[in-house]
Amino acid sequence: MPYKMIIHLHNTDPVLGEVDELPNATDNMIIVNNPRRLDGKDLHYLAEETVTVYWPLEQVSFMEIVADVAEDEIIGFVRE
Repeated sequence: MPYKMIIHLHNTDPVLGEVDELPNATDNMIIVNNPRRLDGKDLHYLAEETVTVYWPLEQVSFMEIVADVAEDEIIGFVRE
């Protein structure tokens, strides 16, 4: 099950991406699929066709796991 994460790297903007599994305490790298900025645009320091990036965990300040909300679960107010 892939996890959607916001990864905060040292001295740069946060990166939004998916990881297949959460990193363990013994891991040195994190594998991020579909890396992009929070607004969905490409990262300027990666090639356009990049789909997977390996980042050393020593460059990561902290990570946030983002809950995926399905659109059909969203309940809105509807005027009939």
